[in-house]
Parts: sequence; C-alpha cells; structure tokens
Amino acid sequence: MIDRYTLPEMKKLWAEKTKFETWLEIEILACEAYSKLGDVPPEAVEKIRKKARINVKRIEEIEEGVKHDLIAFLQAVGEEVGEEAKYIHSGLTSYDIEDTALAVRMRRAADLITESLETVEDILIEKTGKYKNTVMMGRTHGMHAQPTTFGLKMGLMLAETRRNCERMAEMRKFISCGKLSGAVGTYAHCPPSVEKYVCEKLGLEPAKISTQILQRDRHAHFLTTLAIVASSLDKFAMEIRHLQRTEIGEVEEPFHKGQKGSSAMPHKRNPIICERICGLARVVRSNAQAGLENIALWHERDLTNSSAERVVIPDSSILVFYMLNKFIGVIGDLVVYPERMLENMELSHGLVFSQRVLLALADKGLPRERTYEIVQRCAMRSQKEGIHFKDALLEDKETRRYLNEKDLEDCFDLKFMLRNIDEIYQRLDIK
Repeated sequence: MIDRYTLPEMKKLWAEKTKFETWLEIEILACEAYSKLGDVPPEAVEKIRKKARINVKRIEEIEEGVKHDLIAFLQAVGEEVGEEAKYIHSGLTSYDIEDTALAVRMRRAADLITESLETVEDILIEKTGKYKNTVMMGRTHGMHAQPTTFGLKMGLMLAETRRNCERMAEMRKFISCGKLSGAVGTYAHCPPSVEKYVCEKLGLEPAKISTQILQRDRHAHFLTTLAIVASSLDKFAMEIRHLQRTEIGEVEEPFHKGQKGSSAMPHKRNPIICERICGLARVVRSNAQAGLENIALWHERDLTNSSAERVVIPDSSILVFYMLNKFIGVIGDLVVYPERMLENMELSHGLVFSQRVLLALADKGLPRERTYEIVQRCAMRSQKEGIHFKDALLEDKETRRYLNEKDLEDCFDLKFMLRNIDEIYQRLDIK
C-alpha cells in the first residue's frame, strides 16, 4: 500500500537542482514577456531557452566567491547562453525570482501532501464502515466512561482528515502567488504586464501589492497548516499507542516478519512508527514558530526570513509527507482485537451505565442531587467490593424503592447507549 507514496518526489522537489531549474524557467518566461513588449528579440528568447543549462557545481563554485546565490546562478547560466544572456534578469531583483519559484515549489509540495491525505481519508472511510458496530470502551481522563465503537474512533479521524484537506486547499490558494515587481515592489524597471505573463504561465496569481518580497504571512500559513496536519497525525498515532499498551491491548500497529522490538527483550512489539510520528510532529510545530517569526521584517525587506525558510519550509514539507506515508502503512494494516475490547468493557463491572441509572431515578421524580448520591454510593461499593454495579443497585434498598428489576435491566441495555450511531454515520456520509 505504501509503495506508491515514497519520498523521492518530495525530496527532488526541494533539491538545489530543482530550485535552479525553477529559477531558470521564471527568467525565461520573463524574457518571453519582454519579447511581447518588443524589448527582447524573439530569436534571443529562443536561443536562451535552447542553450541555458543548470550546472549546480558551477553555481556553487561561483557562489563561493560572490556570496550571492542568484548572482552565481545568473553568471553560470550566462556562461552557457553567451551574448543573449544580457536579456536575462532585466529590471528584476533576486526575490522576484526566488519568491515566485518558492511559491511554485510550495504549491507542488501542498499537492503531494494533499494526495497522501486523500489516501488516508480513503482508508479511514473503509475502517469507519468496517468497525461501525465493533463495541469498545470510551475513555475520558484515561478512565472508563461510556461505551462507544471503534468505528466512531475511525470516524473521528476521518472527519479531522477531511478538515485538513480543506485547510490544505485554502492554504494552497494563499501560497499560489508570485511577484516580479522590482526592488521595493513599485515596478520601477519591470512593468506589471511582465509579472502577469509569468504568473499566468506558472498558474500563480500576481500579488496585489508587494515589497521586494511576498509577505510572509503566506509562508506562515503554509507552515502552520502543515503543523496542524502533523498535530492531527500526532493525535491519531497517540491514540493507537495508548490502545496498544499491554494493559489495554485493543489495537496494534503492524509488526512485520523479521522485525525486532528490543535488543534485550525478544517479546517486545513496540509502536515505533506511531512514536516516530509523534516525535516528528514536535519538529514540524517548532518550524511553524519560525514561520510566524518571519512575518515581521524591516521596512521593504531584510534577510532574517531567508536563512530560516531554507530549512523549515523544505523540512516541514518532507516531514509531513513522510509522516503521512508512515501513517498510511499503520492505519491500512492496523491489527484490531474486538474480543479484547469486549473483555476490557467488563473490567469496570457495569459502572459505565451509571448515567443511565441516574436519569432513570430522575425520571421517577427524585431531585438530581439525591439521585447522584444514590448512584455514586452504589458505584463506590461496586468498585470497593469488586461486585457488578447492577448487583449493587439491586441490593440497595433506596434504589429498589424506585426501580424494579426490569427498570434496572433496561438501564444496562448496550443498544440503547449506541442507538444514534446511524445518524452520526449519515453526517459522515458513511454507510
């Protein structure tokens, strides 16, 4: 299942060669736009496109001396192109190229991540349907609360995954924005028509207004959205980790033939993939903080955003993509133990029906405070003496004054507790 979703495409997207290739495409498109204005001969554009090549090693050699990556790029490309290189980068500033290229790559990263999210959604749709009636214990504060189903747990993940798909779509819109507006965004040496042409060719929207850079709230939106996706995966993986604990043992992440869980303890089957997901989510969230810090820059620009973005934007993209693909493997092949779920329900001796008893007594006209005292007294006895909650109620004289055996039997009806699941499934559009 996971073979179709490997990392090379995402890693290639953030490779230096891809960055320079994207820069070159933008420079050539700008030359085409100038050509339509009559400022660059069409034959020069043709020669530039034909002769321009990316030599990463040569760019790095030049950068060692000039200490400026885009100047090094232009010089290396110029060596390949020859005389027509004089038309390249006319009227532009570095971040006209760098920011527009970054938008192209961020959008592609968003698409790759969304594709993986949609795969998670498909798997969760199947799991939600499959385990609709697989009854288990619902827990609050880590303690037995009331019955639920494993299908509802899967449905909760499904709904959140769908929201994350919506968040990704919204974020994609905001980052799909380019700018070729010059040193402080005034189009002093590059007419807006050039920007419009280039952005249209790249499928981007021209920024309504910019400085030397696109404003960093867009990039913060990208990073915070990825942080939310990572946090959802953290939440899903943590749930699996808790349910896999020895004392619970209701689900288990896949454990493959030949896999080893511990160097010292051969019996161990640890939830290592889920733990890895939880750990990496911390990195993605911390990267989002850097993105938020980058929003405020000096005047029309400073460079404090640049160094951080070269790390956090590629890293967060790669990490979230990796986490999603690991989760696809976990959730797709998740081992579920329905029998254990039923066994665990019996550990609290029927106490999970206490609210139903509370409401039944209230229906008899007792004040809520009094009904609570009665039910709590019987519940505490059940816990202390290890007897079934129903037996404690049957032996309680005050309870029997209001509820007969049939009344109490009805209070312990599991189907009643889960009678509205169909409506929840309708809301999820799951059959």
